[in-house]
Amino acid sequence: MWDQIEEWDRQLFVYLNNLGIEKYDTFWIFVTNPAHWIPVFIVFFLLFFIAFHWKKGLFTSLFLLLTVAVTYGFTNLVKALAVRNRPNNTPELAELIRILQEPTNYSFFSGHASTSFAATTFIVLALSKWSKWIYLAYILPFLFVMSRIYVGVHFPGDIIVGMIVGIIMAFLFFSLYNRAGTRIY
Repeated sequence: MWDQIEEWDRQLFVYLNNLGIEKYDTFWIFVTNPAHWIPVFIVFFLLFFIAFHWKKGLFTSLFLLLTVAVTYGFTNLVKALAVRNRPNNTPELAELIRILQEPTNYSFFSGHASTSFAATTFIVLALSKWSKWIYLAYILPFLFVMSRIYVGVHFPGDIIVGMIVGIIMAFLFFSLYNRAGTRIY
């Protein structure tokens, strides 16, 4: 059964990866770089200070950073235990896919997916009472994770599991944030 799921994951990856159009390569390479998203997250941090008083804004910012750091650490622990090769490092796929990046670490599960969905979900939970428009923030991590398939470095299963882990971590840390916050305020 597990072999069949992995085969479907590979086939879906090859299909999605091959939908790529060369003239958009520069866009997807830009999108997949976490450094290019820093200004967006600075805006979210500023929203914390606009929506809340400075003390709660700082507390919320620190909890968001903690959420992302723990999610990142957990992701790397699982990658070290699962040792699944990335598509770009899978010899039988080399001739079938477009490869725009060539990281050498492991694939399962996607750190881009887990951390971006953890951050976005935490931000949405924190700011949803302040603005219903905040749910549009989910466009960003969806673009971010789709870029990972497009550049050839993650299977869809890596991304789906990463998204789920990120969302669970955000809910867990948001719950801790609320408990700790009631003691501080």
